[in-house]
Amino acid sequence: QVQLVESGGGLVQAGGSLRLSCAASGRTFSNYYMAWFRQAPGKERELVAAISRSGGDTAYADSVKGRFTISRDNAKNTLYLQMNSLKPEDTAVYYCAAKGVGQLSYDTWGQGTQVTVSS
Repeated sequence: QVQLVESGGGLVQAGGSLRLSCAASGRTFSNYYMAWFRQAPGKERELVAAISRSGGDTAYADSVKGRFTISRDNAKNTLYLQMNSLKPEDTAVYYCAAKGVGQLSYDTWGQGTQVTVSS
């Protein structure tokens, strides 16, 4: 099973930018579909963005379209989330997640990284 470790979270003012990273180890990274999820206090975890194994296909939640970009570098075993034009409502713990070929859901998770956007 792949292991995931997120980094890059922090405190930023509204309108600012952050780039999250998720370092993978343990298995062949390029075999996994990857995604970023987030969970705000008192809310359910939600899918933010997803990316195919090659990186050629991506999908985004409506709330982040045009502001966030998901990408991956399979040579570096790393997943990224570039977040621009951040809003206070983007405040949450962000998690990266992996899904193997043939799996129905994401079942491998990182520990999460806190993103706080001040107004």
